[in-house]
Amino acid sequence: MRSTVVIKGSKSGMSVFLDPQVSFEQLLSDLEKKFRESAKFWGSAQMALTLEGRSLTPSEEYQVVNAITSSSQVEILCLIDRDGERIRRCEKALNEKLMELSSQNGQFYKGDLNRGDSLESEASIVVIGDVHHGARVTAKGNIIILGELKGSAFAGAAGNEGAVVAAMEMAPVQLRIAGVSARTNEKGRRLGKGPVIASVENGAICTKPIKKSFLNLLNFN
Repeated sequence: MRSTVVIKGSKSGMSVFLDPQVSFEQLLSDLEKKFRESAKFWGSAQMALTLEGRSLTPSEEYQVVNAITSSSQVEILCLIDRDGERIRRCEKALNEKLMELSSQNGQFYKGDLNRGDSLESEASIVVIGDVHHGARVTAKGNIIILGELKGSAFAGAAGNEGAVVAAMEMAPVQLRIAGVSARTNEKGRRLGKGPVIASVENGAICTKPIKKSFLNLLNFN
């Protein structure tokens, strides 16, 4: 009997193929059963999810994610969309929301930062451009880079461990939040695919794909 749900691990997280020929109600039932049976294999994990095989409405996507999380210990951090146009629309909306938040109390810098450049802010800052290798951004609040981070970023410079660093693409030489540092190599190692947020958790810097909830919780002070 052909399986209506096929689960595969991928570099970006988890890929789930959904049979386009069966009813959505049957698909949800099969999905829950599949994840209950494989719960021990996946364990307690945080993953990005790619859905393949059939087109889904936002409501159906929500039901699929809920079926997975309620039937296992897997936490879905974000959905990875293969629709290039939809990805561009989401990134545009993300950029606009971040700029709206920053306009309240933060600062802007428009342009790329190149080797030898150093940018400092007494509050949070949004860099509309790339931070190249050899450049550095320092802020007492959050650092949001609407571009690539390949240089160094130091957020929470006044000792605020609740500060974050976020970038559309993140491959820094060094990340620092308050007194906690994370150094990669001289060329910088890519920390995830697409928009990434770095924060302090349990005394160490942790990087994750940006969740939708991040935009609602971000405090630009």
